[in-house]
Amino acid sequence: MAKAHGFIQEFKKFLSRGNVMDLAVGIIIGTAFTAIVKSLVNDIIMPLIGAIIGGVNFTHLRIIIRKATVERPELALTYGNFLQNVIDFLIIAFVVFMIVRTFNSLREKLEKAKKQEEAAAAAAVPVAEPVVPADIVLLTEIRDLLQKKESV
Repeated sequence: MAKAHGFIQEFKKFLSRGNVMDLAVGIIIGTAFTAIVKSLVNDIIMPLIGAIIGGVNFTHLRIIIRKATVERPELALTYGNFLQNVIDFLIIAFVVFMIVRTFNSLREKLEKAKKQEEAAAAAAVPVAEPVVPADIVLLTEIRDLLQKKESV
């Protein structure tokens, strides 16, 4: 029983690190985003493209290799579905690129601002002159007086 409890504690610690939770949130958002992009492509973009090129429904585009017979079904390359999937991919890749680009740009700006702030803080700190102990000051004065006496 102690092993099971230790395993559960270790698993909780693993989950609480944050990376797993970030990954889970990313997967959920990615799944929802994929559905939105598929709908955008299938319901808006492809019908518009089809209307522009003559009312073609891309899902029906295919090259028939062998016509259907009573014994065998039709054999065809359905490249229309492939085109839709390529467009899905390109839209998703573009959006992810824009998100990453924006994130990197913001991160660079924050790092630059932080470096400028650190440089300003370093410049604002007054440089303290070293404190010379009193006995050293006294010895320096005695030396200077002796040097004056010798030069006279």
